[in-house]
Amino acid sequence: MEISTRYILSQVFTIITYALLALTYYTKNRKIILIVSFLSIIANGIAYLFLDAYTGLAMCVVALVRNAIFIIDEKKNGKIDKIDRKDIIILIALFAISIGSAIFTYDGFLSLLSVFGTMLYTYSVWQKKTNTYKLLGIPIALLWIFYNIYIKSIFGIILETILLICSTTGYILQIKKK
Repeated sequence: MEISTRYILSQVFTIITYALLALTYYTKNRKIILIVSFLSIIANGIAYLFLDAYTGLAMCVVALVRNAIFIIDEKKNGKIDKIDRKDIIILIALFAISIGSAIFTYDGFLSLLSVFGTMLYTYSVWQKKTNTYKLLGIPIALLWIFYNIYIKSIFGIILETILLICSTTGYILQIKKK
């Protein structure tokens, strides 16, 4: 692995990604959370661009589309705890976009780790149970850790490992409360 200017910039944007993501956990205003989350996804996309990780970049585009759809739907229909036909159609469409993007950016089997991680995360935020969301955070983090190993993103590996620890701890604490 060559330490070039592009690589250093990728790691700077990776740190920005996770710093913004962490900031969302300490913000109470939903509008600010959504804005900061979008900025985090954009920074992540830039990091993947510098790493020539085009499947990861495509998954950032999918994440932006996913978040926009969920935001618009929630704003239009309010927060609903029941899954209906429209929700299923949205999930299928997002999966189709993920698969379509993967076809155009395929760079070997390991590049698909980002696709699986994105699809699993999409499902976790699509469904209505926080327990499922927290449980799925564990395999999602593992997929992204291995993807970051594949694309040689040192800070991606480190920071995603921290998220793995957080999601595992959060899930265990929720289980203990029950």
